[in-house]
Amino acid sequence: MATGPLLPPGPEAADGRAGPAPVGRRVFLGMVGLGALGVVVGSTAQRLVGDALRPVTSVGGGGLSALVPGADRFRIYTVTGGIPTVPDSQYRLTVSGLVHQPITLTLDELRALPSTSLVRDFQCVTGWRVPGVHWAGVRLSTLLDAAGLAPGATALQFDCFDGAYTESLTLAQARRPDVLVAYEFEGKPLTAEHGGPVRLYVAPMYGYKSAKWLSGIRVTDQVIPGYWEQEGYDVDAWVGHSNGRSDVPTS
Repeated sequence: MATGPLLPPGPEAADGRAGPAPVGRRVFLGMVGLGALGVVVGSTAQRLVGDALRPVTSVGGGGLSALVPGADRFRIYTVTGGIPTVPDSQYRLTVSGLVHQPITLTLDELRALPSTSLVRDFQCVTGWRVPGVHWAGVRLSTLLDAAGLAPGATALQFDCFDGAYTESLTLAQARRPDVLVAYEFEGKPLTAEHGGPVRLYVAPMYGYKSAKWLSGIRVTDQVIPGYWEQEGYDVDAWVGHSNGRSDVPTS
C-alpha cells in the first residue's frame, strides 16, 4: 500500500482505460514550486492534475469486489493511498462548533432520522460524469436544526476519518435540500470504497465537495478551505460555473 497522499476524493467514473502514474501531494506541490505547472488556474490546472492521477483499482491485492455497488461505473479515489474502514457498530458522527447542543450520532441513530432519496449525476471537476446515481441519507439541514445554530455561525467544516481530507460549505449551501449526509448508494449501504459508512453528497457541486468517510461537522464563523481548495480549486464548486469550466452540463 502506498504511504503518501495520492489521489483526489470521491468515486470517479470508469471508462475502461488505464490511468497514468499517480502523483502524491508532496510531488504536486514540488511541481508547482518548480514551475512545472506554471501559474495555471481553472480548467487548465484541472486537466494537468487530472491527467497525472490514477484511481485505486484494487483493494487488499485483489480487484474491486463485484459486491461493491457501482464498481463497474466508478473509479475509487483516496488522498491517503488506502481505503479507511470503520465498522458500522463503531461509527460516530459529531456535530460541533457554533451550535447550542453538540451531538454525536451512531449509524443506527442517523438512519432513524427522516430520510431523503435523490437521483442525481455525479460530476468530476476534471470533466467526466456519471448520470443518475441513487443516493439516500439525511439532509444536512436536519442535523444542523437538531444541534441548533449559535450566533456567528456562517459556514461548516467537514472532517473525515481518513485523517487527511477536509471540506467546507457556507451555511446557505449546506441548507440546500439536495445536500445529504448519505449512507446509501445505488440502493445499498454505502461501502468503504465509496466513502462509507457515511459521506457527504453535495448534488449541485463537483465531486471533491462530497467528502467521503465523514466523521465530523463543525459549524464555524468563516469558510475554512478544504483539502483540494488549499491547492487552488474553487471553494464554491458549482458544476459548470466554477474552476474555469463552462462546458460541463449541470445535473
